[in-house]
Amino acid sequence: MEQKTSARKAAQPKPEPEPAPRFEESMQKLSEIVGKLESGEGSLDEMIHLYENGMTLVNDCERQLDAYEATIARLNGAAEE
Repeated sequence: MEQKTSARKAAQPKPEPEPAPRFEESMQKLSEIVGKLESGEGSLDEMIHLYENGMTLVNDCERQLDAYEATIARLNGAAEE
């Protein structure tokens, strides 16, 4: 019986990872986080959590900008040929 359960679990598709938020959405969330941090209201734990989330968003935005720059460079290179 255990083999059927294992086989069923293996056959189930893995959930798709959530797509990264759009650049504009990330920037909006980052702006909100900065506002909350600048207000100084909240516990130290809350501030650390906000800061951590903000840094994750900053890294996501940097990755997206790098990808956009690479796409633009590729398109410019193709246009010059």
